[in-house]
Amino acid sequence: MKTLRLNFPAIILFIAVGMLLLQSCTNKAEPESLTIGISKALPEEYYGNYAGWLKTADSSIICIDLYHMPVDSALLLLKGCSGLLISGGPDVFPGRYGRAIDTIKCGTIDLHRDSLEWALIGAAKNMEMPVLGICRGLQIFNIYHDGSLFPDLPTDFDTLVIHRCENKYECYHDLRVLKKSGLYKITQHDKGLINSNHHQGIKQLGSGLKAIARTNDGLIEAIEYEDAENMPFFLGLQWHPERMNIDNPFSLPIARYFLREAELFRIKYQASR
Repeated sequence: MKTLRLNFPAIILFIAVGMLLLQSCTNKAEPESLTIGISKALPEEYYGNYAGWLKTADSSIICIDLYHMPVDSALLLLKGCSGLLISGGPDVFPGRYGRAIDTIKCGTIDLHRDSLEWALIGAAKNMEMPVLGICRGLQIFNIYHDGSLFPDLPTDFDTLVIHRCENKYECYHDLRVLKKSGLYKITQHDKGLINSNHHQGIKQLGSGLKAIARTNDGLIEAIEYEDAENMPFFLGLQWHPERMNIDNPFSLPIARYFLREAELFRIKYQASR
């Protein structure tokens, strides 16, 4: 499985060719492959699971890494996508939610990624594009909507639930899901077992967002829009479904539903052109 990586010298050529292909395909009966933008999908050693997970749901899709280029180039490429996946990764700079003093509690911080994902979220919202946020993706989406984080759960949140283990593939905890939520609609489960690999979590929920799943200690594990029925698709997950067994209802069904929403977006977008 390969994820498309575009360096800046190739951007102009890629966009030009893409526009020509779009023009030549508008009257075709068969649609082109669904394209999903991933905020960071490379290097594959660390980030390849995201594209691989989506391709397990639909092997024909194209995944584009939006990280390894200037922000304006990534925004141009997002216009050719039908969905945005904001992947996991390092901590968001606490200054984004007015707590720069908490930087000392954070691990690695990537300011380019903060700026990139901030811009991608804004652009996706303007286009009413489906968005799936995983781990860091949930966190920065919450911050974008004026929410905040616990900078370090072990020291800032009183919990007996282990949210991060030395072996990230062997760390699990229980999940409780709100029945009146999009997540329950997707999974048909109001509880389950999910993996865990994070030392930060949502403290103040962002404006217009709703908590739809929690751990037994009350920490928010999933969010959606408060008015989800009348808003573009968004689902934020604190866990990593791309690392879980695909038989788990909190893994592959989510990928399939996200791609279904992306396909609906593409159909709507094409019809409006």
